[in-house]
Amino acid sequence: MGGTEHLTVQREGATLVLTLNRPQARNALSLPMLVGLHDGWLEADADDSVRSIVLTGAGGSFCSGMDLKALAGNGMAGEEYRDRLKADPDLHWKAMLRHHRPRKPVIAAVEGHCVAGGTEMLQGTDIRVAAESATFGLFEVKRGLFPIGGSTVRLQRQIPRTHALEMLLTGRPYSAREAAAIGLVGHVVPDGTALNRALEIARQINSCGPLAVEAVKASVYETAEMTETDGLAAELTRGWPVFDTADAKEGARAFTEKRQPVYKRA
Repeated sequence: MGGTEHLTVQREGATLVLTLNRPQARNALSLPMLVGLHDGWLEADADDSVRSIVLTGAGGSFCSGMDLKALAGNGMAGEEYRDRLKADPDLHWKAMLRHHRPRKPVIAAVEGHCVAGGTEMLQGTDIRVAAESATFGLFEVKRGLFPIGGSTVRLQRQIPRTHALEMLLTGRPYSAREAAAIGLVGHVVPDGTALNRALEIARQINSCGPLAVEAVKASVYETAEMTETDGLAAELTRGWPVFDTADAKEGARAFTEKRQPVYKRA
């Protein structure tokens, strides 16, 4: 199991928990954190015993965005990872889920700050749980910058365009309740319980057929920008093979026998 000094990796049953672990900097993205995230996504993809992923932050924050000083080097922590970035100049975009989509469902558990690059990375997750006092926002324009982590493309596809443009163009903070009202997050829970709720959702996912779960996720993203006709055709291509699996037969038997299914990814 991987991890770095700024990214911890733990197993909770069939769930891989990735924790942004730089609380003194509100979990600002550093090179060690990005390397750990990149490797964590790949670990989850490669390990068939992992059925879901939870992304969260340590110390009461999710992520306050990019630490430009750390990425630039300047003698700060993480120099030993510099070769990884040179070997794969796209590593940071894969880590932030801009250029990589894990095949397992990714659930975000957000406490505290989830702003700038944090909100951008959030858009690469599938299911989102926010604590009551969590804060969201894309502050780049207030600093004369561009939210280049994918927000000008993804946000308008995930929430109504009027809300996407307001968030992008005002650079103002959003409360968890407001984020839920516009559809950026799906759950608002009491402070300190976001991870527990995310793990609860993960356990529900883990109890389902893993081949079916992965095929459903792939179909949703694959067909998102298709016409209805093309999307329905693509859905059949993804969906029919699932019915021929041993997992599908096990699910049917378990239902008739009134027991919990035992799936083997077969």
